[in-house]
Amino acid sequence: MRRAQLAFVVGLIAVSGVLRAAQAPADAVARLDQRLKAAVERGDVPGVVALAADRNGIIYSGAFGARDAGQRRPMTADTIFRIASMTKAVTSAGLMQLVEQRRVALDDPADKYLPGFRHLQVVDSFSSDSGAYTVRPARRPPTVRELLTHTSGLAYNFVSPTVRDFKPRNGDTFEAGPLVFDPGQRWHYGPSTLWVGRIVETVSGRTLEAYLHDRVFLPLGMRDTSFNVRPEDQPRVATIHNRQGDGSLLEQPAAPIPAVTEFRGDGGLFSTAVDYIRFEQMVLNDGRFNGAVVLSPASIDAMAANQIGALSVAALRTAMPERSSDFTFVDDGRDKWGLGFLITARGTPAKRSAGSLSWGGIDNTYFWIDRRRGVAGVIMMQFLPFADAKALGVYDTFERGTYEILESGRHR
Repeated sequence: MRRAQLAFVVGLIAVSGVLRAAQAPADAVARLDQRLKAAVERGDVPGVVALAADRNGIIYSGAFGARDAGQRRPMTADTIFRIASMTKAVTSAGLMQLVEQRRVALDDPADKYLPGFRHLQVVDSFSSDSGAYTVRPARRPPTVRELLTHTSGLAYNFVSPTVRDFKPRNGDTFEAGPLVFDPGQRWHYGPSTLWVGRIVETVSGRTLEAYLHDRVFLPLGMRDTSFNVRPEDQPRVATIHNRQGDGSLLEQPAAPIPAVTEFRGDGGLFSTAVDYIRFEQMVLNDGRFNGAVVLSPASIDAMAANQIGALSVAALRTAMPERSSDFTFVDDGRDKWGLGFLITARGTPAKRSAGSLSWGGIDNTYFWIDRRRGVAGVIMMQFLPFADAKALGVYDTFERGTYEILESGRHR
């Protein structure tokens, strides 16, 4: 009898352990659901879709708020977002396919493929007050690698007062640039990946849209990712909001999305969180996903490695507060850049590991890929300015919640 009782107790403990293990991730998921829902209810963000995955599948999916408040359409997992600069990682992957085929070399000068880079000019002096400037020839054209790493000398107007205020005069024309520094001197966020996309088009002989569709989106099953949204799918596109001076969010009415025929490698894609997590899982799985081979493990390793040497990524100040806040999410002077990704220099307790890859889009869409821990996440909102403090707070909540799910019984 005592043996039977002991066996029963041991069995009960074992079953209890299994139930607790199963309950732990469910509790963690419920907590994350509640935290994201609360952020919407407080008015921190108008709506949010968040997905996290490991190498095998989805471990979290949540959608809260409205994708079109005016039409009372709720946010759903298949909501389509403008992912803006999250396009850059995808374009970079397309370029790396051409590198694998030895049709492009990373250390080739960009003017080998881009005639407009043969006579680049660098701003030598500039006065925002008068508009007066002097330019000089660049010491050399940037390399393909420098375009991929934002060390080309190109800068965006919303993070560079010089580019913001610069207006050509006296018949001056600049097909590209002008540069704000000579290539290779430092890191500065800019439209370099636009020109990476042009290289893909030049070498492949196809538009960037057609190339990425056939070589990236179709193999990965990214059915809702494109530079153009089909008319029947436009009701699924989230509206854009703007943060007002009093902290409230003002929705821009939905409008038909016009078709485009010129495609930017640095932005312009529409996508869903469901689609983009597939791209991230491909990176987690060293270039493969669901039997499709998009890149080699060596290419993924190169994209995830520091490609800027002793240079570092700077936490830039905004030049257009209505479009972007300061880049406070960058670990100033420590983070690095790979071939298409920001590389986190220092891990954070309960968050991503050192060496994780990430970036975002100007309408407050963000992603990270933690190859060390085997987890990735994507969170999509749709409002300006970029790097909004409350948006970053929701991003932080999501990331911490993802690692809580991961650690609470490994979600299996």
